[in-house]
Amino acid sequence: MKPLRFGLQARFLLAMAAMLLVVLALIALLLHRQQVMQREVGKLGRESLGEMVEQNLRRHGESTVSRLADALTNPVYYFDLDTIGSIVRSAQRDVDVDYVLVYDSQGRIIHDGTDEIAVYGQLMDDPLAYEAITAQGQHAQWSAQILDISQPILVGNERIGGVRVGYSIASVRAYEQKVVEAARGRLIALGQRNLLWVALLLLALVAVSVTVVVYVQRTLVRPIRQLARAAHAIEVGDYNGERLTSERQDEVGELVRAFGSMSDSIARHDRDVRQMAYTDSLTGLTNRLAFRESLDHRLMMLRGAGRQLALLFADIDDFKRVNDTLGHEAGDEVLQQFANRIRDAVEQLGGDDALLSRFGGDEFVILIQDGDVRASATRLAERLVADLGRPIAIHDRQVFLGTSIGITLFPEDASGATALMKNGDIAMYQAKVAGKNCYRFYSRAMDQAVERRVRLEHELRGAWERGELSLVYQPVFRLVDNRIVGAEALLRWQHPEMGMIAPSVFIDVAEQSGLIESIGPRVLRAACAAAARWGQNRDPMELPFVSVNVSPRQLRSGDLPELVAECLRESGLASSRLHLELTETAVIADEAHASALLATLHRTGVKVWLDDFGTGFSGLSHLRRVPVDGVKIDRSFIADMLRDPDDLALTTAIIAMAHSLGITVVAEGVEKEGQFELLRDRGCNLAQGYWLGYPVTAAEFAQLVA
Repeated sequence: MKPLRFGLQARFLLAMAAMLLVVLALIALLLHRQQVMQREVGKLGRESLGEMVEQNLRRHGESTVSRLADALTNPVYYFDLDTIGSIVRSAQRDVDVDYVLVYDSQGRIIHDGTDEIAVYGQLMDDPLAYEAITAQGQHAQWSAQILDISQPILVGNERIGGVRVGYSIASVRAYEQKVVEAARGRLIALGQRNLLWVALLLLALVAVSVTVVVYVQRTLVRPIRQLARAAHAIEVGDYNGERLTSERQDEVGELVRAFGSMSDSIARHDRDVRQMAYTDSLTGLTNRLAFRESLDHRLMMLRGAGRQLALLFADIDDFKRVNDTLGHEAGDEVLQQFANRIRDAVEQLGGDDALLSRFGGDEFVILIQDGDVRASATRLAERLVADLGRPIAIHDRQVFLGTSIGITLFPEDASGATALMKNGDIAMYQAKVAGKNCYRFYSRAMDQAVERRVRLEHELRGAWERGELSLVYQPVFRLVDNRIVGAEALLRWQHPEMGMIAPSVFIDVAEQSGLIESIGPRVLRAACAAAARWGQNRDPMELPFVSVNVSPRQLRSGDLPELVAECLRESGLASSRLHLELTETAVIADEAHASALLATLHRTGVKVWLDDFGTGFSGLSHLRRVPVDGVKIDRSFIADMLRDPDDLALTTAIIAMAHSLGITVVAEGVEKEGQFELLRDRGCNLAQGYWLGYPVTAAEFAQLVA
């Protein structure tokens, strides 16, 4: 059984009841003191006049209530609140009517004439309500201010409710006042004698009121103010203030305890939100926001202390290839494994104050500040390059990625967090430019390199439309008869201010910026159109081919077969006269995708060569799984084959094994007669190089093959 408690509501009602009793006692005392005046006024006929007026008011009220009861029978029976309200409001227009209440058989209010019916369903509990509810017929009651007349509403013999009309007897009092005015002088005289008593009673009332105010202040206002102060502290983020408690067993005590529980819950929620805001959800490492705040704090502590700090920016090489080929779930797994390897290395070599963060995507940042930070950063970078270069097993496949790391030092390179992070990005970019899977320290010269690269990218946009980009064609010779059988299309950029820009420079910019995806198709169209005009007077079987380099981005896009078919259709070039050159590393990066794409190209008659063969660490075993027609031995092997027996042996082996698989072998970079003779003796099919022929325009090449 729930124990009874002396709640706040009960206390307030008790206080109000005590005040009411005091007021009633004061009024009774005043009435007692005025008995003499009442007897004298009574002599003037107050009783007779009042009775007459009251009788008239009662007769009028009884007639009105009877009509209302009849009019309300059907609306109450059908519970038509709109009609009930209309009838009630019509009755309320009488100037003497103070209220009209329609109630059900239990005494609950159905309508009070207002639009809101705020008291709907409440049980009538005023002093006159009980007799009105229990009356069997029309019933009139008097109070000091109200004549209450009620009548039940019947349907047959069944009572479905009732109606009450309260008449203000102010008019009666007004009439009586006129009579009393005659005795006003005597009442004033009597009132003056009672003034002292009235003053004493008023003082008593004030004392009681003050007591009630003090009581309410202590029991209600003070706790509410404490709650307000605690709520303000929570609003400004202070969750460590004193926890509010209360031993009171009333509503205020419950509110205080509930507020304390709520503040604890908000504090826990704030900790959870901060954990989410400052932690990378995938790897569990700190995120960019948390790292930046920590970096700012550490830099502030280190300024003027003569200590150093190093930032290492590590970016996974070719990570997009994992998402594109294996899916984002595999990419997430790669990131988790990389994060674990980096965490292990940082724990061993980074020192106690090291901080590891994932900035998003495939970029990780490490902060170290123990000891000689340059030496520590070097050791850590070397360890990361080694650890992250090891293969990762994903979906029963081994993925080789590696990482490029940029290192910047405080205060040597910069004194602010923003500049340090910018320098780290620049150094990381330079590591990628240097060949990836390596690390580079930031230097001032890197800023100039980045500015130059940004300018090159800007100038490269629109270079084709401005006529700055053009194609030249380097002849390809058949070694057995030293005859031109084709040409490789090479892109050149003649800038109006910077002059001739090396392909090794602007091709890399085009690859990194994505511009190659718009330049590549234009090169292919132009090369096909030029080749279609070559050797028109030669035997159709001896028409020269054109080979075009294809970017890894074009290979990954998947629409290469459609582009090739469109270019052949527009130019009229036979598919057998188009050779596409793909880098070995681009093919083995996603062997399954490349195999399917090359098989589609083969069915159209287009031939595919692997460019720079021997530099992709793939081995000749890939030639059995990837459908290619030819391999181009990288120029680095050809350059040293006259003086390096190993390069000669490797070149000879490539030629022999390619022939065993029915694959054509092309040697590039032939610049000496001895190289040409050795290649011909070992059965190399085709060759190109400056000793054989320099790149020429399309028109000049057409004259050569004529």
